[in-house]
Amino acid sequence: MDKIILKQMMFYGYHGVYAEETRLGQRFYVDAELMLDLHTSSRTDDMRDSIDYGKVFEAVKTVVEGKPKNLVETVAEAISDELFRAFDKLQACQLKVTKPDPPIPGHYQSVGVEIFRERDI
Repeated sequence: MDKIILKQMMFYGYHGVYAEETRLGQRFYVDAELMLDLHTSSRTDDMRDSIDYGKVFEAVKTVVEGKPKNLVETVAEAISDELFRAFDKLQACQLKVTKPDPPIPGHYQSVGVEIFRERDI
């Protein structure tokens, strides 16, 4: 399947279960692989036959910088819901939501979730 890939989109949100996360906020990174047929758009060279990357960024931003959620899992699910709502050509998506600086003790690069969703038929 063809893909449009957006990596390391960065946003500032207030998601988390700890009080300091919802009060102070933190960075979130989102990677998105959007599965759709790109054959027509590659032939027509017309954005109407594809998905606008800028509009994808804005759709993801609406969720991540929107209403706080407790779980990163819920953020990822809300992003997939918004993408399917906004883009009728989207057939499936793989999303990775990363918190690089969660307030938990230990040594690690980041924490996050990755989900794969297909459009309901």
